[in-house]
Amino acid sequence: MTNFILHTEETAPEGSKAILQGAKKAYGFVPNLMATLAESPAAVEAYGTLSGIFDKSDFTSAERQVVLMTNNRLNGCTYCMAAHSTIAKMQKVPADVIETLRKGTSFTDPKLEALRVFSAKVNENRGVVSDADIAAFIAAGYSKANVLEVIVGTGLKVLSNYTNHVAQSPIDDAFQSNKWSADMSEAA
Repeated sequence: MTNFILHTEETAPEGSKAILQGAKKAYGFVPNLMATLAESPAAVEAYGTLSGIFDKSDFTSAERQVVLMTNNRLNGCTYCMAAHSTIAKMQKVPADVIETLRKGTSFTDPKLEALRVFSAKVNENRGVVSDADIAAFIAAGYSKANVLEVIVGTGLKVLSNYTNHVAQSPIDDAFQSNKWSADMSEAA
């Protein structure tokens, strides 16, 4: 196995140091995902930038977590499921929404369900969705801009989920109480 370094502000390449300092200021610690990404200043910057851009989408906090956690679950990312379960709680996303996302079951709320289904189709079909898929998503109350924003969120999760798979990033202590594994998920 290739071992990836969990960089600190001191060990990170020069181009990553300021980003890690910003993460530490924002979170009170440097999350292991960012410590891993710091190996490449371009990768850690891409993650931070894309995350900030996705936060500017038209989606609510709960809707953003639907996109992100659906991708995390489908990609089998134990690190990101734990992290986003914690983040969702901090953002006051309802507990039933978080649990539905962790299990991969259906929402009773038709709009959130349409978002979950569309996000899953984008992930599973690598962006090849039908006109009917898009029409159903828009009919549920979303827009063409939201179609593209699902793709932004999916891209963000490709970056973080794949990094965690390759590097086997350990789950931070702050996220341990929300550990997750694929066997906790039911078929959607």
